[in-house]
Amino acid sequence: MVENTSSTKTISLKQYGIKDATVHYQLSPKELQQKTLDLNQGVETNNGTLAVNTGEFTGRSPKDRFIVKDDRTKDDIWWGDINIPFDPDKFDRLHKKVVDYLSNKEIYARDAYACADQNYRLNIRVVNEYPWSNMFAYNMFLRSDEEERETFQEDWLILNAPGFMADPVVDGTRQHNFAILNFTKKIALIGGTGYTGEIKKGIFSALNFILPTEKNTLPMHCSANVGEDGDTAIFFGLSGTGKTTLSADPNRKLIGDDEHGWTNENTVFNFEGGCYAKAINLSKENEPEIFNAIKPGAILENVILREGEVDFSDTSITQNTRVSYPIYHIDNIKVPSIGKDPKNIFFLTADAFGVLPPISKLTPGQAAYHFISGYTAKVAGTEAGVNEPVPSFSACFGAPFMPLHPTRYAEMLSTKMKEAGVNVWLINTGWTGGPYGVGKRMKLKYTRAMITAALEGKLPSEITYDHYHVHSVFGLAQPRACPGVPTDVLSSRKTWNNDEGYYKTANKLADTFRENFKKFEAYANDEILAGGPPN
Repeated sequence: MVENTSSTKTISLKQYGIKDATVHYQLSPKELQQKTLDLNQGVETNNGTLAVNTGEFTGRSPKDRFIVKDDRTKDDIWWGDINIPFDPDKFDRLHKKVVDYLSNKEIYARDAYACADQNYRLNIRVVNEYPWSNMFAYNMFLRSDEEERETFQEDWLILNAPGFMADPVVDGTRQHNFAILNFTKKIALIGGTGYTGEIKKGIFSALNFILPTEKNTLPMHCSANVGEDGDTAIFFGLSGTGKTTLSADPNRKLIGDDEHGWTNENTVFNFEGGCYAKAINLSKENEPEIFNAIKPGAILENVILREGEVDFSDTSITQNTRVSYPIYHIDNIKVPSIGKDPKNIFFLTADAFGVLPPISKLTPGQAAYHFISGYTAKVAGTEAGVNEPVPSFSACFGAPFMPLHPTRYAEMLSTKMKEAGVNVWLINTGWTGGPYGVGKRMKLKYTRAMITAALEGKLPSEITYDHYHVHSVFGLAQPRACPGVPTDVLSSRKTWNNDEGYYKTANKLADTFRENFKKFEAYANDEILAGGPPN
């Protein structure tokens, strides 16, 4: 549904403590884009797409994400460096400062919701200081209609004030920016950062607590699509591994590109109403669906324009250039965003060491192990001080958004995988022929061919010697042949032409897997422990 005009309804925000504000309610994307231009907060590309700069922060700030620790959360949250506790009294005082800051201002409000399955719907009221942040909320959340808004009651409130700077000494934050979830008051409080990803990830984090504890439903940081026969495929992966790219398949309908729930009824539903894709090195040739979605209504973040055209290769502002767009900018989508009967799960990793096989068939124990591990690699240039590949582990392929202990999600996934009889595959979208700086990135056409073969049942579901070779270091079953992929590409070792260097690097990476998993060993059963690299 495209909104071309504003809602005729007006609202007051006094019940939230926001007084004497000029509230623009439910403006259309076109109106919000014009407001952004009028305020000199953005520019248009040659095709009319809005481009903005998010300011100091061009990505999330995990160390500044907090959860209020109170009776609702104290016994369930996995407290630590990822889920950092915040004092309830300090939250109340900071909350008061934010609503006072938003008072007497021109601000933007929107009623939307998360979860395409109406049985799990979470109503959201979003209040933004900036018009383009509200436009982002239009793109990324599911869009309510005028009739629904007549009786709308929010389940959660998002207060988003990028221009408000906290005082760490007084307010209890680490620095001036913050993103705080209060599960008792059902408020996501965001300030000091213009990065829009904090808005969507705040609600994702909330659902990652609500769905398992209240609905017995597994939340997943994944993309998903569905084939002509109704078979659903799920793609897990950290940023930069290809979730958005590989799920936008012209031969399959897109359910969603980032956040989903898997129910006891064996359905998979999208949390969102849009996509938030990485734009670095985007091209029409390699990613036509995403490239063509960049049109009026989309928002480009932190890109460089040259005479009105986007230079997607320019990362002078950030490697994390982004585009958000409503899901209907993709032609081939599932409506509503719900799929049934998952048949294949893909774990995507960009192995910059070039030692993991390009595709492996996983046993249930291996699937749980690699899900809990959530491996990818950082390469030079992605972060300050990173000059060579660095292993990166993020539990459940989304630890920064997981309030519960990772084994809670892994146990739910393992149960659902066995009940549904799904095939699980590990896909290396990273390097082949050597590590980063020596080898080259796996060709997208080969990765697509491997995934297509798995989806079409052209790779045997039984792991036998005739069809699979078991990797001596990682214990992974790699197919001996795959339609559309040269046989020598399927063996990461053979692509190196240097057995000594290959095994030295592979064993070193296997050791990092074992070291990382030590913190989970006490919670894992024997089957999961056996799923790691053999000792």
